[in-house]
Amino acid sequence: MRTKTIKKNKINVVTLGCSKNVYDSEVLMGQLKANGKNVVHEDPEDDGNIVVINTCGFIGKAKEESIDTILHYAKRKEAGEIDKVFVSGCLSERYKPDLEAEIKNVDQYFGTHDLPNLLQALEADYKHELIGERLTTTPKHYAYLKIAEGCDRPCSFCAIPLMRGKHISTPIEDIVTEVTKLAAKGIKEVMLIAQDLTYYGLDIYKKRALAQLLEALAKVEGIEWIRMHYAFPTGFPMDVLEVMKREPKVCNYLDIPLQHINTELLKSMKRGTTHEKTTALIHKFREAVPKMAIRTTLIVGYPGETEEMFQELKDWVEEMRFERLGAFEYSHEENTGAYVLEDDVPAEVKFKRVNEIMEIQSQISWELNQEKIGKTFRCLFDRKDGEYFYGRTESDSPDVDNDVIVDAKEHYIKIGEFIDVKIHEAGDYDLYGTPVKKQEKPVPLNQKRK
Repeated sequence: MRTKTIKKNKINVVTLGCSKNVYDSEVLMGQLKANGKNVVHEDPEDDGNIVVINTCGFIGKAKEESIDTILHYAKRKEAGEIDKVFVSGCLSERYKPDLEAEIKNVDQYFGTHDLPNLLQALEADYKHELIGERLTTTPKHYAYLKIAEGCDRPCSFCAIPLMRGKHISTPIEDIVTEVTKLAAKGIKEVMLIAQDLTYYGLDIYKKRALAQLLEALAKVEGIEWIRMHYAFPTGFPMDVLEVMKREPKVCNYLDIPLQHINTELLKSMKRGTTHEKTTALIHKFREAVPKMAIRTTLIVGYPGETEEMFQELKDWVEEMRFERLGAFEYSHEENTGAYVLEDDVPAEVKFKRVNEIMEIQSQISWELNQEKIGKTFRCLFDRKDGEYFYGRTESDSPDVDNDVIVDAKEHYIKIGEFIDVKIHEAGDYDLYGTPVKKQEKPVPLNQKRK
């Protein structure tokens, strides 16, 4: 077995889970780079001799992926292929004693608030002055922006407060500083993320301040799209809609997880709302901003969900016609409020119900997409894959929403640019179109224009 590395330390950061974890990894990498460390994100060559795994511990499948990844790198360490393995993030925060007992071939485990200690283990100093200095791992034209940490909501199915703690808002001036630095690097779109955008500002300003934050960010030169993810329905600050209407940089888009619609289940979930109040809120959104694309997520198979309750949910999805929707099976998580309830919906029923919801949504999405044929949309292009360019409208967030697809054999598009695209075909989710204005393909360096 190798006892001493023969190459310079290279730190490979592996990120699992949600966009909030991506952000945390980027902050860690920014700190390491400032300390002169050689750091990479999910090194394709997998030749980093020090590995940091930023884990997810939200639901069963995510936990399994995190554990499998830890075991993979622990075995590589045992084989002498890497020198050190460190584990951080939500799974480590939630299950540190169990992990230390079960997977011993890890050098150290760290929680979600242990960045200074993790840096110390990596022989780096935590630099307080590095506000906004992070190594973004997303494409060069967009970035996630975490505006708060933790959550004060009591949702019975959710383990996030166990892993992330109480809600802590980041001051507006610090967020503006960070976005200004991102814009200077060429970032054009920022996606605001938190466990709960709705609560932003209550802890530090004693009022909901999401609208004020949006207004401040809209003044940052270079930023063209500001997108909101993960708002809580109860107590949503309606002045946000006023900013959305008058400020073109704020996307007509809102990600607001609603989870269910049956009032009895919503009460058990401790969501603080009812069927009637939730429906009224969506109608208010659409009255205030008719062009708004609403993304939501739903949980099926929560304890006590009967066929009648599920039918109510299906009927409501058909009625609401959400622009974007995802459905997930309930995961019975220890130490959550719902864990004392019987997980009484069989796994096969949960699976079937997810598919039924997504079949309804697929038809809704197809119908909404047909209305876009013949229309022109401003699109931001993220990537070229094979013979096609993939972009997004204002109504779409990367990785989770629809794509606008352009034939690369017929057209050239510069990645990271906004292009007007006329739609000529539409499927269940994706749109197919033609650029309105032709872009010149750059001439290779070894050739000259005639």
